Amino acid sequence: MKEPTLGNPQNTIAVLQKYNFVFQKKFGQNFLIDTHVLDKIIRSAEITKDDFVLEIGPGIGTMTQYLACAAGKVAAVEIDRALIPILADTLDGYDNVQVINEDVLKVDIAELAKRENDGKPIKVVANLPYYITTPIIMGLFENHVPMKSITVMVQKEVADRMQVGPGTKDYGALSLAVQYYAKPYIVANVPPNCFMPRPKVGSAVIRLERYEKPPVQVEDERLMFRIIRASFNQRRKTLANGLKNSPELSFTKEQIETAIEHLGKGASVRGEALTLEEFAALSNELSLIKE
Repeated sequence: MKEPTLGNPQNTIAVLQKYNFVFQKKFGQNFLIDTHVLDKIIRSAEITKDDFVLEIGPGIGTMTQYLACAAGKVAAVEIDRALIPILADTLDGYDNVQVINEDVLKVDIAELAKRENDGKPIKVVANLPYYITTPIIMGLFENHVPMKSITVMVQKEVADRMQVGPGTKDYGALSLAVQYYAKPYIVANVPPNCFMPRPKVGSAVIRLERYEKPPVQVEDERLMFRIIRASFNQRRKTLANGLKNSPELSFTKEQIETAIEHLGKGASVRGEALTLEEFAALSNELSLIKE
């Protein structure tokens, strides 16, 4: 297995110039050019030779080279067709990597894990485009892809949202969804100068350790997430009004107010004040009522 050659500005520039590569804004392309950050991502993802790793958005193959050296097998899903010949070049000699030229949101990752890893849990590692971070992470969780962990570079603000608790301005539906499925912790903050081109905002590496069982018991998972979305869709409204106005829910005002009362909360409580446990209890209460 070759040693990684990418991860510093000179080699990245040389590859981009060789192929006259033009950055595509629509794909949110920002390539990592800091070997310390790359090492930290691989370490925090705890990759071993027993692991099958899914990489989302390999770019020119910078992190893919590091993953290939650490993992048993790597599948790298890249949407930009212009990067495929570059990846064929930069990953030449890394025979445990397969590149899939697809939109990751359209790939059946559970099927991929079944086929390539005998259905055993995989590890996901990615430097995610900011515009599509939430759909990708939620898609992985909601489709019940067998995973041990997700270690991703995301916008700093999004990483903060994933790990905060009630009563903070960043707390919302993403915080609750991530914390229902996984234990999040921020591994490192990454400044803009670690990327080419430089993004306008700071980034962070966050690791989401998948729970074997969610920390709360919910009768109807889909109902709980409908309630959570309705609670944060109109943050200024009280929880009762948010649920009453939601097109996704059809409970009466009385049913909603009674359920909130059973939580021990007043009529003026807002969704952002409720913990994951309280949303689970509210959902279980309302699931007893036929909508």
